[in-house]
Amino acid sequence: MNKRIFNFLVIATILVLTLSLAGPAWAGSGGTGGGNSDSTNNGPRVDTSSALVQLKGDSLATYVKTKPPQGKKIDLNSNTVKSYRAQLSAERNDFKKWLQANAPKAKITGQFDISLNAVAVQLNGTSLNKIASAPMVQRVEYEGLYYPTNDDPDLSLISAFDAWNVGGGPANAGEGVKVAIVDTGIDITHPCFSDAGYPAQTQLGDPSFTNNKVISAKVFNNKTPSQRYTPEALQAHGTHVAGTVACNYNTPANVDGVAISHGISGVAPRALLGNYNIFPGETSNARSEDILNALEAAYADGFDIANMSLGGGASGIQDLLTIAVDNLDEANMVVAVAAGNSGPGHYTVQSPGSAQNALTAGAATVGHFIGTPITSGSDTAAGASGDFATVSSDLTANLAAVSGTGINGLNTACSALPANSLNGQIALIARGTCSFSTKIRNAQNAGAVAAVVSNSVAGDPIAMGQDGTPNQPTIFAYMVSVTDAGILKTHDTQATTISATPAYLVTGNDDFMAGFSSQGPTDVDFRVKPDVVAPGVNVLSSIPYQFCAAPPCFAFFQGTSMATPHLAGSAAVVRWLHPDWSAAQIRSAIVNTADQGVLKKSSSTALEQDANIIGAGRENLLSAVNATVALDPVSVSFGAVPSGSGQTSTFDVTLTNLSGGAATLDVAVGAGDSSVTYSVSPSSLSLGMGQAGVFTITMSSIKGAAAGDHQATLTISNDGTEVAHAAVYTFIK
Repeated sequence: MNKRIFNFLVIATILVLTLSLAGPAWAGSGGTGGGNSDSTNNGPRVDTSSALVQLKGDSLATYVKTKPPQGKKIDLNSNTVKSYRAQLSAERNDFKKWLQANAPKAKITGQFDISLNAVAVQLNGTSLNKIASAPMVQRVEYEGLYYPTNDDPDLSLISAFDAWNVGGGPANAGEGVKVAIVDTGIDITHPCFSDAGYPAQTQLGDPSFTNNKVISAKVFNNKTPSQRYTPEALQAHGTHVAGTVACNYNTPANVDGVAISHGISGVAPRALLGNYNIFPGETSNARSEDILNALEAAYADGFDIANMSLGGGASGIQDLLTIAVDNLDEANMVVAVAAGNSGPGHYTVQSPGSAQNALTAGAATVGHFIGTPITSGSDTAAGASGDFATVSSDLTANLAAVSGTGINGLNTACSALPANSLNGQIALIARGTCSFSTKIRNAQNAGAVAAVVSNSVAGDPIAMGQDGTPNQPTIFAYMVSVTDAGILKTHDTQATTISATPAYLVTGNDDFMAGFSSQGPTDVDFRVKPDVVAPGVNVLSSIPYQFCAAPPCFAFFQGTSMATPHLAGSAAVVRWLHPDWSAAQIRSAIVNTADQGVLKKSSSTALEQDANIIGAGRENLLSAVNATVALDPVSVSFGAVPSGSGQTSTFDVTLTNLSGGAATLDVAVGAGDSSVTYSVSPSSLSLGMGQAGVFTITMSSIKGAAAGDHQATLTISNDGTEVAHAAVYTFIK
């Protein structure tokens, strides 16, 4: 049997698969050590907080006196069935009484008698063994978690589908909430932004670029009069961002002629959008005043949320733009901001993502892309194309693995390669150090007919972009994963074929932190940033028609710019379901209910646990809409503490009860380490509905404390179940 680096399956084959907890449906690439199931979701497979309990005795479907004849259904109105149902009900009551006497925290949440004689139990800390000891129990198991097939992988990762269902499904998700896209404009001719089926709206700004979905279109640049700028989307970035926020539900898509098997949807598909264009025409940068003008205009226009997938240098404790963001939050506008693409490394978070009240996004991978088979011997890799030439008919040539000091022992080709050293060959080189244009140009100048670039981080390959310099290379070029490149390298000098037939692939290479994702802490005051992580690598969304061969146009983009609109769209869904929550409460709901223990390092499958890389974790929209408490602030920082000082400091956190009734909330904080310890007081707060209380975290550092980062996790629980968590951080200098 031939070894395969990647099984090339057109994703449409998923349609015949069913929801299951079974193993991988196809192999993945990128060194994850495993594939993905047909759910395209690497989330937990069981809910350890709840159980299904099968009771002794047959169900209606299997009991000899009630099971129906072949081809018939159970007669639920027959006296025999009614009598047996009453018997089963009495037995369930016996089990309920047993629970009250022996496991009082466990609560029955569901009852079944047709397919199973069973109950569902919320365990609330009770063990399965305890439940199994009941004399009337036949079998007990944790409830399985199942995920939708054939849907946007990034939306599955953040549990958007389940969150929509809380409010009635995608037909309503985000209905009426207004999100301002402060960016390069929105192409309203794209089907993602069709206003068919939307009620009439008051449209603001230039009517040439508005409809009843994109209800505002304004431009902000001091050269607008002389340059005659308009809000038109002449760059792709803003349209891509807007699609992630609110592309109409299930919009059909293809990328360069390759069909995508699922429709594309925004995180809040029924939200309304505003085009606040601060990069009109070909403008590549915006000034603070342009951004402030756009934000204030959006606020005055009644927008609830602003998305700013942008960043600039952050120096000092606060600049005025970060203060403006903080103040808009106080004035009840959620402002989602990119952390920046200046990683890896601490102290790289950019402004205004460094603002305390910004909802700041870090980026992680989504495991899908358009893959081109690259075959050598019995191995086939998956190559991602980008802005460079691709083959129109199969290309076969000898592979030349160019030795160097880059990933996989390959040359980064950032300097000129020996003349004629790659004549007629496919060059295998490494990502890193210089632009893709430079390395591919150097391979071309050495005679290569194509270049295959090894990715330098874990996960799938990405679409390579040009650097804008003159005389771009013209040879064919693709990127492959680190793992695929390593195996291709073993075929050095062998005949290798680049296929002309790409396919859409779902790989399951999710949740690797992007190496470029900017990291905290912030300057001077050493606050934790980003707040939370969202999908930001290989995000598929809309682009304007002029950027593809035939509309409708979609593309895969990378960046914290792509993670940010996931948060903005999530804020729209939370506000839709909780219109009375403040901006701060919405931020907390998204940040402080994030999934922990799922994000991996950018270079391996090891879990990433640094709060200044991952914030509170990967966002979970279902958890956010079901939030029962809010924290203010969303993380705790004790700033920089001199190593020799032996300081003790306190930090007050406000806890608000968002639930529909009174609650007693337990507060705990990790102990810390041998240099820095933490404690909390009081350890519980009893709060009425909507009531807020304050608890205090105390940090104590020893004299001579170890320099560097010290962190712990703050946990809020209700009746033994965690309802929120936050990062706690101290920097010892």
